[in-house]
Amino acid sequence: MPEQISVLVVDDEPVIRAGLSAILDSQADITVAGTADDGEQAVEVCARLRPDVLVMDIRMPRRDGLWALAELGRRGLLGPGRSRVLMLTTFDLDAYVDDALAAGASGFLLKNSSYEELGAAVRAAAAGHSALSPAVTRRIIEGHLSGRRQPSDQELARLRDLTQREVDVLRLIRDGLSNAEIADRLVVSLHTVKTHVSRVLTKTGCQTRAQAAVLARNTLS
Repeated sequence: MPEQISVLVVDDEPVIRAGLSAILDSQADITVAGTADDGEQAVEVCARLRPDVLVMDIRMPRRDGLWALAELGRRGLLGPGRSRVLMLTTFDLDAYVDDALAAGASGFLLKNSSYEELGAAVRAAAAGHSALSPAVTRRIIEGHLSGRRQPSDQELARLRDLTQREVDVLRLIRDGLSNAEIADRLVVSLHTVKTHVSRVLTKTGCQTRAQAAVLARNTLS
């Protein structure tokens, strides 16, 4: 994680943009590098500024946050060494969570999250970790336990090159375990787990652990 985290704030409401910028700029290790008011502008500003994290509303006029997320991925602007995206919304809806995480978002927070949760989520995203509010995490787990749709052929094909140990690691990522917890569960070193996680992300085409967790939820028992 960089010593100083640069953030791009994206929201169509000027008051929300200003409020989020003020909250984040007040953190000693976070700097707001710029703002945007819709998804199209967010992509262009991100390409120019290359921020560590985008804090982006999911519902905006013209081009929304999901469009921007997909376009950032298409342009190769997401992932390790590039930008991470933290989705922010007032709508706690399963479809948005799945779509955002499957498209490569590092986290998903509700707009009524505390200042502390917002700062912690930005730091987690910058460090390459998943950042989900407790409410969203509960809904993902409940959705998995209550049944899921049949996986598509494309989703199953993304698992084809995984070794059995990598499948085990992917399953534990889905269950929300950290690298240290996975190491304890599998009785291997932390370095070995990091290697497995990196290979899982590369082989499945996932850019974040959250994206891998959604894939695993839809494909693994």
